[in-house]
Amino acid sequence: MTAIIMPALSPTMEAGTLAKWHVKLGDAVKAGDVIAEIETDKATMELEAADEGIVAEILVADGTEDIAVGAVILRLAAEGEAAPPAPAPALEPEPKPEPAPSPALMSPLPSEPLPERGATPPPAPQAAHVDATPLGRKLSLVLGVDLAGLAKGQAARRVTLADVSAAAGLAPAQPAAPPPVLATPAAPAPPVAAPEAAAAPAPSATDAPFEIERLTNMRKTIARRLTESKQQVPHFYLTVDVLLDPLLALRTELNAALAADGGKLSVNDMLLKAQAITLMQVPDANVSLAVDAIRRYRRADISVAVAVPGGLITPVIRDAASKSLSAIAAEMKDLAARAKEGKLQPNEYTGGTASLSNLGMFGIKQFDAVINPPEAMILAIGAGERRAQVVGDAVTVATVASVTGSFDHRVIDGAVGAAFMAAFKALVENPWRMLA
Repeated sequence: MTAIIMPALSPTMEAGTLAKWHVKLGDAVKAGDVIAEIETDKATMELEAADEGIVAEILVADGTEDIAVGAVILRLAAEGEAAPPAPAPALEPEPKPEPAPSPALMSPLPSEPLPERGATPPPAPQAAHVDATPLGRKLSLVLGVDLAGLAKGQAARRVTLADVSAAAGLAPAQPAAPPPVLATPAAPAPPVAAPEAAAAPAPSATDAPFEIERLTNMRKTIARRLTESKQQVPHFYLTVDVLLDPLLALRTELNAALAADGGKLSVNDMLLKAQAITLMQVPDANVSLAVDAIRRYRRADISVAVAVPGGLITPVIRDAASKSLSAIAAEMKDLAARAKEGKLQPNEYTGGTASLSNLGMFGIKQFDAVINPPEAMILAIGAGERRAQVVGDAVTVATVASVTGSFDHRVIDGAVGAAFMAAFKALVENPWRMLA
């Protein structure tokens, strides 16, 4: 019998969700066959069988969450091998228990009919001299609580709605306390005492209709990692306005030359190349923190943020500074397409030295991106827009984009970040240097 376990499909994966089985009991499986879809902390990926055999046991059901890496999920029997006499039924995901409401929230409002609690006791006669609030007196009549007996332990304090509720088992008792210092025997009692108001259920923030959507493993990982980044990484931000017209003109010329081969460059491809070259020019920005040391990278591996259903992923262009623009464009197109299909391998979306995020295509003028640890910087590219630009003594109209760098101040100082942004701006505004 061959056991198939939950594999570690990413470096940070500790558990996964079995999104869907592609086999059933009795199916013949060959090595390389896709047997299931596994939702990891990065994407939904296909699980291939490493051995052949007959599906003898399926130990988890479709949709089972938080299956630990290494846990057995399926067993294959060799040809001629007897299957277990009573295979374990597939485990259904356990429903999450609903939180129990607190006793205070279960207490009915005085103005509403009270729910029955067994046989309703007859109203107890009340002594006229008992000092009680109007609502407390009214509720005691409904519940049959003896006010006179209840008042004996109140230390000269008025019997309140909360006291009556506690005596009837509907709410926790209010601790006895001396009367307020400012209160006087002659002061008239308010219509509703403060303790009674506190006993009422708190209003909800909104009564708008809603539905619950389960967090995917990818979304859980995004939430955890970016929260850690903002809490643990001291970000600082530097913004420059970059003149894009020279880069756009060069792109037009290069695309005309590449058209015969079916190639096409995007603005993002060229900015990615410019970032990689700038990291090699300013190596103090191509670093990361390693406990009590600094890692200095000898090449620029650029992680590019790509939106995918349910989140984002960052495929990596390795050694981008030494690659041609056409090679970067072809590789980026392939990686982005497979990222959206959930078919990237872990080595294709981990291990970058810096990141690039471009929201310019959505018309976003400027934004501050969150650093993707363990990297120490990320560039945020805004939209190119026509703006008034001063050139010498003249005012002209040019295409300008605001670019913001987010830097980890633990390993990158302000002067280093400024030097990087200045060098990036100079390279984008003189883009032919990227072809040298």
